Amino acid sequence: MRSKLDDIDLRILRELQADGRMTNVELARRVGISPPPCLRRVRALEEAGLITGYRAQLDESKLGLEVVCFAFVHLASQTESDLAQFQARIRAWNPVRECWTLSGDIDFILKCVAPDLKAFQDFVGELTALPNVRNVRTALALGRVKDEPIVPFG
Repeated sequence: MRSKLDDIDLRILRELQADGRMTNVELARRVGISPPPCLRRVRALEEAGLITGYRAQLDESKLGLEVVCFAFVHLASQTESDLAQFQARIRAWNPVRECWTLSGDIDFILKCVAPDLKAFQDFVGELTALPNVRNVRTALALGRVKDEPIVPFG
């Protein structure tokens, strides 16, 4: 798909990734085209699935979520049904904000939030007690060094 994107498409993606709130007029100005073709290109990028959504970035600590942690989960079994059951629970679990499958010794890494250490401990206890969970290691985040969108543009 990348080969079908021209320089203007890439500039649109770069600009929207940096600031998804800007108006179409401002976006068009930044990428050097007029607003109508800019809007057509944005809609085409959305329809092609390159732009999957827009959302606000919130400050979790100002909303009462003081603890950010990462949980490294090792399952006892990786059968399709066991994986599906674990993944369904994780998707429905509000403290879990991101979940990635991994290669190697760890099956999943979870990024989680909690209002305080007691809630964090309760979460870890529930996570450890899930069926098929063999081992859970956790690490508390001490501070954010970098938080960039996942797609890097030169």
